[in-house]
Amino acid sequence: MGTIEDQDVVTLRDVTVDDLPLFFQHQLDPEAVWMAAFGVAGVRDWDEFAAHWARSLSDNTRVAKAVLWNGQVAGNVSSFVLFGDPAVGYWIGREYWGKGIATRALAAFLEVVTVRPIYARAAMDNIGSRRVLEKCGFVVIGEDVGYARARGAEIDEVVLRLD
Repeated sequence: MGTIEDQDVVTLRDVTVDDLPLFFQHQLDPEAVWMAAFGVAGVRDWDEFAAHWARSLSDNTRVAKAVLWNGQVAGNVSSFVLFGDPAVGYWIGREYWGKGIATRALAAFLEVVTVRPIYARAAMDNIGSRRVLEKCGFVVIGEDVGYARARGAEIDEVVLRLD
């Protein structure tokens, strides 16, 4: 029988088109959509979702990694340019929440993507995401208001930076 460490492994690999159907299912989860609020959260049209990812995967300024937990795809983490600055975002399927996967995945990703400063944003009420970012060294540098497509409204967000 394996040890706990053998049974709780988080790794990253390049995103492939085969990952997209699972990513699509993750972002249809109503609770996850509410928490994420921004980006493709809650996009219910497969073609729109797939087109977004096709653009992302062909953009040489982006880095996109699938997050694996014990060999199973649990979500993704990526870097991109937002408002002219390098930024990071991630999505972990709700069935994987509460296991420390997001924190370990983001920490590993930040060893691959070493540009600094790098920014992140989260809905003000997304305490879990903020905690993940802060555990990885991000600090709050401000607040903003942004349109959250998933909520159909402008909402308060927190802006974080890692130097």
